Amino acid sequence: MTSQILSSHINRDISPQWKSDSSCPFCRIISGDSPAFKVYETENVIAVLDILPLRPGHTLIIPKIHCKHVSELPDELAGAVGQAVSKVAKALTQALDNDGLNVVCNQEYAQAVPHVHYHVIPAPTFEATSKVSVLPASDPAYTPTPEEMLRKEFQARRILNEEDARNLVQIISSKL
Repeated sequence: MTSQILSSHINRDISPQWKSDSSCPFCRIISGDSPAFKVYETENVIAVLDILPLRPGHTLIIPKIHCKHVSELPDELAGAVGQAVSKVAKALTQALDNDGLNVVCNQEYAQAVPHVHYHVIPAPTFEATSKVSVLPASDPAYTPTPEEMLRKEFQARRILNEEDARNLVQIISSKL
């Protein structure tokens, strides 16, 4: 029985909804047609630095099939993505000496690229020993509200600098 099930899947076409989409920026990164700062890669998943990071180390975990909704991701790939999220999160916390992270996956609402991906974003920190910089307060004793911090972070977002990206890739990858 098992051999019949297996033989029915040999040379079977991939579901059309999972084929690469040449208009998708993540599919172009996966195929090698667009550059990216790769942090981690397996047969099923790629992790790259976000080109418009909220904070240094902001990494995207992307399955290698084109799937728009996390709710439609096949179990095997969902597991592979989950493992990659955990592995990259651990490497980020070690590389940046910051245990705080935000892990987010949007589905349609706030999803800028219609291809499943998780954001792993180092949390802001005010400790001088951290390798993740935050906006300095004019009064060192002042602690901004979460709303103020978020507004300032979005205002401060800049395209990822190539030299900074290479350094981050090296630091993060060394912890994987």
